[in-house]
Amino acid sequence: MGKRDNRVAYMNPIAMARWRGPSQSAGPTIQDYLNRPRPTWEEVKKQLENKKKGSKALAEFEEKMNENWKKELEKSREKLLSGNESSSKKRERKKKKKKKSCRSSSSSSSSSDSSSSSSDSEDEEKKQGKKRKKKKNRAYKSSESPTCESESESKESVKKKKKSKDETEKEKYIKSLSKKRKKAYPEDKPLSSELSSESDYEEEVQAKKKRKREDREKATEKAKKKKKKQHKKHSKKKKKKSGSSHKSG
Repeated sequence: MGKRDNRVAYMNPIAMARWRGPSQSAGPTIQDYLNRPRPTWEEVKKQLENKKKGSKALAEFEEKMNENWKKELEKSREKLLSGNESSSKKRERKKKKKKKSCRSSSSSSSSSDSSSSSSDSEDEEKKQGKKRKKKKNRAYKSSESPTCESESESKESVKKKKKSKDETEKEKYIKSLSKKRKKAYPEDKPLSSELSSESDYEEEVQAKKKRKREDREKATEKAKKKKKKQHKKHSKKKKKKSGSSHKSG
């Protein structure tokens, strides 16, 4: 069995293009572009002159428009000026009418003097009523001030009563202490000054405060210990449950 021949014949591309012939192009060729129709120098000059004439015509049109606009502005100015003159004339007429009405009212003022006097009396009554209201307000404020003073005095009296009660309690306590000492130690001499009794009273008050603090601290410590015990029990139960689950697994 021999090998298969996979060789292909070589084809020259230039020879193939010649064999196909000229290609059909869709657009114009270079020769067509070079042979295009061109204007002469005279025709170019005419075109430039026509452009200049067109610009002149535009300038003339703009000038005409400006003239028309100026005319319209002058007309509107004349209308505004005429309107202002008419408004000034109307104002003058109104002023004249007011003067005439004032003259007619002056003739009738003699008859209205009585009414004006009554209106004056009413104004005076209003003023007097305002003054009375002001006086009432001042009297009310002055009545409020002694009430405030009485309230402050009552507060001070309450404070004094509290102080007097505290002092009487101290005296009673000191007397009871002295009686107890006399009964317990009849041979001892009585205390010479009241300062010692007062100091004893203060010492006992401080001792009571210390006892209360100690009781509170003990209660807090007991509560903390209970919480710790509960936490330990809970953790032990968790460990037991986890161990039993591993064994079953």
